[in-house]
Amino acid sequence: MPSALEAMGERWSFMILRAAFNGVRHFEDFLDQLGIARNILSNRLGRLVESGILMREHCADDRRRIEYRLTEKGNDLLPAMLALRQWGEKWSLGVPCNPVLCDARDGLPIAPITIRAHDGRVVGPGELVWRDTVDLGMADRALSAAPEPAAPERISA
Repeated sequence: MPSALEAMGERWSFMILRAAFNGVRHFEDFLDQLGIARNILSNRLGRLVESGILMREHCADDRRRIEYRLTEKGNDLLPAMLALRQWGEKWSLGVPCNPVLCDARDGLPIAPITIRAHDGRVVGPGELVWRDTVDLGMADRALSAAPEPAAPERISA
């Protein structure tokens, strides 16, 4: 958990990741959308690249421009970002939830992020225990092999 908080727990890093999930790719576009100082943006983008969450590459249509893209590691932060947003929406009194993240297929708002057991059951805090991976044997391999749903291309965490 400390490494996850280090990656996205700082305000600007969280905002940069949210923008990246919304399709922002270029330095100037991050500046425009976030209202962040150049030096801070440069620093945070560098950290996110260094940690493997974003990758820095030349644009296909203009090799002089650089773009920042989410890596697989970065895309795996989506559920955590959505859970934090949903928590904030639930506990921030009087703050409107806008925009609302919706399913691209039917246009309806997504369901709250939940904790699910290996068989799909929703479980609550009273139904969870921490176990050492050595004690799990084959169970941890089955969990890591479970297919993940495809993420929508444009989202707002």
